[in-house]
Amino acid sequence: MTVGKASSAPNRPATIWVLWVLLAGCSSNKSAARTVPIDAPLETAPPAALASDAGPSDATAADAAGPDAAPRDGADFEPEARIIYRVAACGGEDAVPERIDPKMVEAHCKDLMAKYEEYRTQWMNVAMPYIAALVPKGLPPEVVYPFGGGDLMTALATFPDAPVYTTISLEIAGDVRKIDTITMKKLADELALNRLHLGKLFEKVHSRTVNLDLESKSDLPGEVVFSMVGLALYGYEPVSLRYFKFKPDGTIHYLEQAEIDAAEKDAVAKKKKPSEVEADLFGDMELGFRRVSDPKAPIKILRHVAYNLDDKHMRADPSLLKHLEAKGKITAMTKAASHFLWSDDFSVIRQYLLDHMEWMISDSTGIPPKFANKAGFVQDTYGIMEWPAAFGPVDNKNAEDLRKLFKSNPEKDLPFRYGYPDRDHHGHMMITRKPNIAR
Repeated sequence: MTVGKASSAPNRPATIWVLWVLLAGCSSNKSAARTVPIDAPLETAPPAALASDAGPSDATAADAAGPDAAPRDGADFEPEARIIYRVAACGGEDAVPERIDPKMVEAHCKDLMAKYEEYRTQWMNVAMPYIAALVPKGLPPEVVYPFGGGDLMTALATFPDAPVYTTISLEIAGDVRKIDTITMKKLADELALNRLHLGKLFEKVHSRTVNLDLESKSDLPGEVVFSMVGLALYGYEPVSLRYFKFKPDGTIHYLEQAEIDAAEKDAVAKKKKPSEVEADLFGDMELGFRRVSDPKAPIKILRHVAYNLDDKHMRADPSLLKHLEAKGKITAMTKAASHFLWSDDFSVIRQYLLDHMEWMISDSTGIPPKFANKAGFVQDTYGIMEWPAAFGPVDNKNAEDLRKLFKSNPEKDLPFRYGYPDRDHHGHMMITRKPNIAR
């Protein structure tokens, strides 16, 4: 869940830890019967709602997108998305495609379901009611999650009522069409790799950026797989998957099949690397999803944006910033973000948050006190934070300010991890809010 300089390893740790953050935190026909075996009710209190309690109610995803809505043109890769949802994330009961070994999928899902249940018990059933008690009513409905690639799971746990989630990281969404041609040997290897990474995620709430980066370029693209896992865990199913690009004014252009075909033909003629073509065409995705087997349920939207959030790239191409600004007031979250928001190399995205967010939940990698206080925010703390863990640009002055903030606030127990622990392995969490918003 990281966005930094694509050529520099220190700028990627947030995605590196995307998973740790959680626990310690092609047919065009759709299946008629869709159920998710693990859709049993969570042992949680009813979640606190954002301003748009019900979310979008129309079957068109356009109604879910809020102020930046655009007609949903573009090629829809929902069939491929559903196969990944079924085969890799073990969601629903669609028939396994004939070309895929059902016994391999059965064995994979048996192992993965056990991991799901452990995660639900150890993290979801603990963290969700705790967070629900903190999230106030009436927050802006759209959630913006910088440095949040691959982490729809935590976004759904934190803001279950949000209609639109925007996650941003270096990792591309990836080409879901690969599921149609992957060999069984390759599929078996990649399912095993996904179980390994998910197991580490659920056990330690920690994943390495390099793992997500490799998976985003594999035949089971990591961003899509982890998003589908989020759907399966929380009882949702995919109903659309489109790829898009931002226009210069920040509005969205959805890629049509003819555009994709022409670009791929041109890439062959110009002998472009497949990875370059994939990043160009399949970097940004919009996933529409709703409650399993409920055609009247509101459609929710996840937009994953592959973007470098450092100032150099944000200023060179301001289309993402214009897109985010058009949302108006937002609700924000971040965690395991390598303390990039502490750095003046990421001042543009930090200032965007300070100008547009009403309420933000984070670990120590959120907004440092000196910036939050100057912008008129107050900060509430949970758990123990003696000193930030050494991920990313940990400025000593900001670290000392944060330590003093936790010491000055009443100590509140935090029975789960939400992102990084501190240097001494304590779990901690921070809420940055406007003073007029109740705790």
